[in-house]
Amino acid sequence: MSSESAPWPPIRIPFVRPLQTGGELEAVREALERERLAGDNAATRAAEGYLRDALGAPHVLLTPSGTAALELAAILADLQPGDEVVMPSFTFSSTANAVVLRGATPVFVDVRRDTLNIDENLIEAAVTERTRAIMVVHYAGVPCAMEPIQALADAHGLLVIEDAAQALHSSYRGRPAGALADMAAFSFHETKNVHSGEGGAFVCRDHELGRRAEIVREKGTNRAAFFRGEIDKYTWIDVGSSFLPSELSAAFLKVQLEASREVTARRLDIWRQYDEALGGGQLGEEVLTPVIPDDCEHNAHIYHLRFGSLEQRTAVIGKLRAAGIHPTSHYVPLHSAPAGRRYGRVVGAMTNTDRAGDSLLRLPLWVGMTSAEVSQVVDAVRASLS
Repeated sequence: MSSESAPWPPIRIPFVRPLQTGGELEAVREALERERLAGDNAATRAAEGYLRDALGAPHVLLTPSGTAALELAAILADLQPGDEVVMPSFTFSSTANAVVLRGATPVFVDVRRDTLNIDENLIEAAVTERTRAIMVVHYAGVPCAMEPIQALADAHGLLVIEDAAQALHSSYRGRPAGALADMAAFSFHETKNVHSGEGGAFVCRDHELGRRAEIVREKGTNRAAFFRGEIDKYTWIDVGSSFLPSELSAAFLKVQLEASREVTARRLDIWRQYDEALGGGQLGEEVLTPVIPDDCEHNAHIYHLRFGSLEQRTAVIGKLRAAGIHPTSHYVPLHSAPAGRRYGRVVGAMTNTDRAGDSLLRLPLWVGMTSAEVSQVVDAVRASLS
């Protein structure tokens, strides 16, 4: 057998292990015993209540995914064919799909070199008379520079939507990510800090928008008002879809949310171990490590390295996997993807985005990683560059 076709060694340190706190099975069992398994029952309301308190946001609705929360936000933004939404290209397809599904156009601008968040200084050049919103992505749980972005949006009468999929328990200037703009979406996919396998949440501050969100989430009906006793029957009154998770997912998530502060602290410990061993130029000038602005607190969602070239990253991945360690790359920038070229528009050079797409590598980071395992990853990274 040639070396090219030889199997990889067994995985000793996976990229991610989905979190289990120990209470999930009991919570699901309790939901089963209540025999109310459709969404918007006790477990759903408990999880939403936790998020309202954590975010200080009056309106939180669980959804089946972060993708669904973004699509709900796009409907509530009343996006129409011909409208445009400014966003980064270095993000997941769901960010752009939410816009494209409404017939609108994602307009891609470059990201900052330090945080890989949308470059707030490039947004205004992308704004036209067709622009309706700015969609920001808090990459790796590091919040965007929201004050200048919001000031720009206010000056042009634009909505701001946070893709906060990665940013639970992160903050910008003391305010929680996900409560910094008109609307926000969280993800609780199994790769996130806390999860329900698949899951998400929609957040907004405006009461009128929040009431409409209830209707859109319930297939365009005023069913939620009916169950509150505000009306004697419910009916179809708006565009909508089925954006409710089941009680089983909500019960699982509720337990994870209750442990989420502790989970964040444990992840930060692992992140700091990586940064103390690899950050600050210790791997050479060509290898970049995460930058956290002074006005941001992050949640240790990702620890990444950026290499000098695609070839160097590919070589490092190969050497780490040969050692039984599984890192992974991240996004193919949307502007260079087939659907991005078909549905989107680019404004300006995408220098930082393209470099990140070619060079970024994410290291394993999950609750339960031991200091010895972190050290194994660190040693393997150093050896791969020697």
